[in-house]
Amino acid sequence: MARSQQMGRGATVVDVAKRAGVSSMTVSRVINGRSGVSAETRAVVEEAIKALAYTPNVAARNLVNSTELRIGIIYSNANAAFMSEFLTGVFEEASSRGARLILLKGEGGRAPAVEAIEELVASGLSGALLAPPLGEAPDVLRVLRDAGCAMAAVGAYQSPGKICVRIDDRAASYQMTRLLLDLGHRQLGFILGNPDQAASAERMAGFYAAIRETGGVEVQVVQGDFTYVSGLAAAEHLLAMPSRPTAIFASNDDMAAAVVSVAHRRHLDVPAELTVAGFDDTTAAHTLWPPLTTVHQPVRELAAEALSLLIAEIAAEKGHSRVPRETILDHRIVERQSTGSHVPYSPS
Repeated sequence: MARSQQMGRGATVVDVAKRAGVSSMTVSRVINGRSGVSAETRAVVEEAIKALAYTPNVAARNLVNSTELRIGIIYSNANAAFMSEFLTGVFEEASSRGARLILLKGEGGRAPAVEAIEELVASGLSGALLAPPLGEAPDVLRVLRDAGCAMAAVGAYQSPGKICVRIDDRAASYQMTRLLLDLGHRQLGFILGNPDQAASAERMAGFYAAIRETGGVEVQVVQGDFTYVSGLAAAEHLLAMPSRPTAIFASNDDMAAAVVSVAHRRHLDVPAELTVAGFDDTTAAHTLWPPLTTVHQPVRELAAEALSLLIAEIAAEKGHSRVPRETILDHRIVERQSTGSHVPYSPS
C-alpha cells in the first residue's frame, strides 16, 4: 500500500514522481499534456497515476492554463525583522498587481526540500521570488531552471536564469568602514556573514578596500553566519583579545546586536569604550540600546522591485524580455548612538 494512502491522504504529484522514478515536473507535464516527455516515460507515469489512484487537482490544472498570476515566495531566512520588511514589500506590490502569492518556507534556516519546491512548481506557478539566501542556493535554482520557471532573487548576485535586485554591498561596507576610520579608530574588528552568500564576500571586500587606504590599522576578522548566536561567539572572541578592537563592524544587525550584548555583559560602555556598527537597518538597529549605526538596506523596496520585475518578465513574450538581469537600489549610512570618536593613546 502506498505511504500516502497509509497516512489517510490522497496521493500527490510527489508520490507519483517517486513511484515512476521521475521528477515532479515530468509528472506535471504528463498530467497537463505538455511536450518534452518520451512515450516510454509518459507510459511509466500514467501507470504510476493508475496504481496510486492519483486524482489531479482540477483547480490547479485550470490555474496552469489561466492568466492568473501565481507567484511562489520561497524563503528560509530566520531573521524575523528582515522577513517582515521583505514580505510587507511583496504583499503591497502583489496587491497592486493582482498577483496571488503562495508561500513556501524552509525550516531551521535551510532551503525547503527539493520535493516541496517541485510540488509547488507543478501546482502551476507563474514565477518564483526568492528571499536571501535562497537566491544563491544551488538546489533551489536547479529545480526552478529545470522547470523553466521565471524567477527573481533579492540580495543575490547575478547568475544565469534569474533576475537579481540588491544594493551595492561593497560600496556600503566601504563607506561604513571609512566612517569608523574617520572617527579615529585604528583597531578594528570585522564579523563576516554567511560564507555561502556573495554579499558576505562583497562586504568583506569593501571593508578591506577602506583599510588599505589608511596606514597603521590593526584588523581582526572573525567568521559569523548572519545569526545572533554567531555574533555572540564572534564578539566574545574579539573582546577577549589582549589588544581588543575599539570598533567592531558586523556584517548584519543581528550580529551587531550580539556585540552590544556582550559588551554590556563585560561592562564596556558603548560607544565610549567600544564603537559598534551593523548592516541592514532592521528593527533591531533602532530598538536596542544604544541605537545602532548601520547601513540602511531598503528591504521593502528591494522586494517590491523584484516582484515588479518578475511580473514584467512573466508578461514578456518568450525570448523578447527586456527586463534587466540586475538592478541595484540605493543604500545609505544611518548614524546613531552606537558609534563614537576614538583618540589613540599616546604617552607623554
